[in-house]
Amino acid sequence: MFGITDFTAFCASILLFLALPGPGTFALLTSTAKGGFRAGAGATLGVIVGDQVLLWLAVAGVAALLAAYPLAFKAVQVAGAAYLAWIGLRLLFSRGDGSASPVNIEPHHYSDEPSYEGNLHDPARDATSLPLIPLAVAMGVPVLAICRGFQEVNVAFGGTLHQKVQEQPGMLDHRENLDDPLDVQYAPAHAVTFNPGGLLAGIAGVASQRVNSLHGQGVARLGKGLKVEAVAPDGLIEAFRHEGSSFLLGVQWHPEWRVTENPFYLGIFKAFGDACRTRAAQRNP
Repeated sequence: MFGITDFTAFCASILLFLALPGPGTFALLTSTAKGGFRAGAGATLGVIVGDQVLLWLAVAGVAALLAAYPLAFKAVQVAGAAYLAWIGLRLLFSRGDGSASPVNIEPHHYSDEPSYEGNLHDPARDATSLPLIPLAVAMGVPVLAICRGFQEVNVAFGGTLHQKVQEQPGMLDHRENLDDPLDVQYAPAHAVTFNPGGLLAGIAGVASQRVNSLHGQGVARLGKGLKVEAVAPDGLIEAFRHEGSSFLLGVQWHPEWRVTENPFYLGIFKAFGDACRTRAAQRNP
């Protein structure tokens, strides 16, 4: 059996070999001096190939170890998850003090309109999130979509967006003033009216609530399978849910802002948490 001692010695020998100062350079110089450039190039190539073989052997050794020791496999899983969480937090906090996304979905995903000058985009995020949203719904994974995520859900299900809500006839300006302090930017800006009998109406316990507003784009045509949950005074859709059996709630505002001080905002996250616990219980009876 390939044990932990064997694996440790194996890895130590590989690290010792790779730690030698410039083995490829050494092979090139000595072999070139003895047999010319062709011999030197061949020796260098041999060192490079040897490195690759040893690295692949190390991978095989890790695989054998993990197969033999389930606890080691679990440790690798936990370490990998922790590393991904750390990367995610770095990306989140590198965006600044606020939680509003500085980029918009590329318009070619929902229309043939060109993007306006100065409209910032994140093609990698679009390519990642837009296919994942329908997959999450199909797999029954609870989804709470906020602000740009709200717009992503709409586009992912075939809906369209206004690139500049404030330029649409009869529409309000839903943008924040970036010169204001964050407390002002994220303060309640307008009311939203709930769909009677809807999820948000049940959470709020009233017909309407005031919410913050920090977006320039908004829903134009609602995506397939989505049902309106709340609208702004100008009729703009501010929240929706998916009509399927799994939990998907999207809101255009930011309920995470001072969530513990706002019972309505907190209720949204409690509903999401309940949905997550229900799914976990179903998967692990």
